[in-house]
Amino acid sequence: MSRRPNPLPLAFRLCTNWIQAPAFAVATIFLGSLSLLLSLMDKSGRIQHNISRVWARLGVSIAGCSVTIRGRENLQRVPVAVYACNHTSYMDTPVIFSSLPFQFRILAKKELWPIPFVGWWLNRSGQIPIDTANTHATLSSLGKGVKALRGGMPLFVFPEGGRTPDGELQPFLSGAAYLAIRAQVPLVPLALEGVYDLLPIHTRHFFPGPLTLSVGEPIQTKGMTARQTDELNAQLKSAIEALLHGSGGRGATPICAEETVRV
Repeated sequence: MSRRPNPLPLAFRLCTNWIQAPAFAVATIFLGSLSLLLSLMDKSGRIQHNISRVWARLGVSIAGCSVTIRGRENLQRVPVAVYACNHTSYMDTPVIFSSLPFQFRILAKKELWPIPFVGWWLNRSGQIPIDTANTHATLSSLGKGVKALRGGMPLFVFPEGGRTPDGELQPFLSGAAYLAIRAQVPLVPLALEGVYDLLPIHTRHFFPGPLTLSVGEPIQTKGMTARQTDELNAQLKSAIEALLHGSGGRGATPICAEETVRV
């Protein structure tokens, strides 16, 4: 159940309108412009990714939040993997970029590419567009994702394909599972909590609160074939559901207070 009040108190709306939204916009424009400029000199995307992490941390702070990472040791278990997470809010992206301690690429909707600054950054930083309305284009995008994984670059995916309208998990698309099987790399389940309350879909005012990113144990795919994509997809969803219910996911390391880290 959401802890966000409806209607949101006037103080939160005024704070967003007059302080947080302008600060977020300034940070995005400045750091986005800097990232685009430096992309002319850095083809690897490393500098852009580091700037994105600065932007993400600023964004989370401007929103009045901090992030607790649970099961952090699972982020260090494999050098390359597909990371898949529930999608609850526009603020999911800053939380993820501020929390994952390595460079990665994201699979994102093709519709984001025409948006000024957002699309420019996505294109220059090597992110991978995916057109879910076109089967041929989707397969082509997934092929690029497999190539990136085989080249040693981790990928991040929202398997629901869009933000949840009510805070609950939506049906999963099979892209994350397909990528992991084709590249023969582990699939790591992630679960975000609190971000839906911060900024749900179709809202524009922040309601700050505690944010948590839970990291499950990597799901191995070695030896699996494309015919097992649906099976792996179901296993991924079950693991994320388990993280959201606090059990750590099937086979995961139990999550305890000593493993919680603030970022």
